[in-house]
Amino acid sequence: MTGLVRYDRDGHVATITYNRPQALNAINGEMRTDLNEAWMRFRDDEDAWVGIVTGAGRAFCAGADMADPTGAAGTWPGSFWEIPTVNSFESGMEIWKPTIAAVNGHCLGYGLTLVCGCDFVVASDRAHFGFPEVTLGLPTMVGAIRLPTKIGWQRAMELLLTGERIDASRAREIGLAGWVVPHEDLLAEARRLAGRLLAAAPLAARATKEMAWRGQQLPWTEAVRMGETMRRLAAGTADAQEAATARREGRPPEWTGR
Repeated sequence: MTGLVRYDRDGHVATITYNRPQALNAINGEMRTDLNEAWMRFRDDEDAWVGIVTGAGRAFCAGADMADPTGAAGTWPGSFWEIPTVNSFESGMEIWKPTIAAVNGHCLGYGLTLVCGCDFVVASDRAHFGFPEVTLGLPTMVGAIRLPTKIGWQRAMELLLTGERIDASRAREIGLAGWVVPHEDLLAEARRLAGRLLAAAPLAARATKEMAWRGQQLPWTEAVRMGETMRRLAAGTADAQEAATARREGRPPEWTGR
């Protein structure tokens, strides 16, 4: 990694930080490579159970760097029909660990696409959100797939088809942000939420999140059968055994993620 993205882990909480503040954290090709490496590191780190993503400086992420648009498309080779593809967290890389977006400022375009892929959104009272692509003569693709499931059709179309920005208060009103806090409290609030999430057995949390997503794509019977299979697998983990032992001993469980 070149330093355009920071990856820090404190206990079981990993924080990924866009770190190109002089460009409002706009994503160029070099930063794209760093971002993908950071998210894969989080996905594969068995001791990282919850992820927080935020931005350095006064922006969360201003979207793709129009001077170097390879940051939006990705950097993996492939055929004409396979680019862009699922090669980043924004475009749908499967990460079933809980993720929190701590939105500290401008959150536009591809930055908002990533936020739509997070499970929780904590916004600074200085945050602004928008998909400006249509005002630049470009369509919004992955954002258009994700946003309606987050906030409903009409509100999603209002953002996607006008290109207008909304503030943090409006984002909370329409369900895009779950919390709005004073700017100086942003990371502390995100970390408090991460601490609450650590009360869950990490493998059980990951199975629950995956089932919540896949269950929306599958017919009912197939979804239930998949869920029951995952439940039986989770019941055989060391953490499930620890939960039973902790109940008998009247103490909180000590999860290992195993």
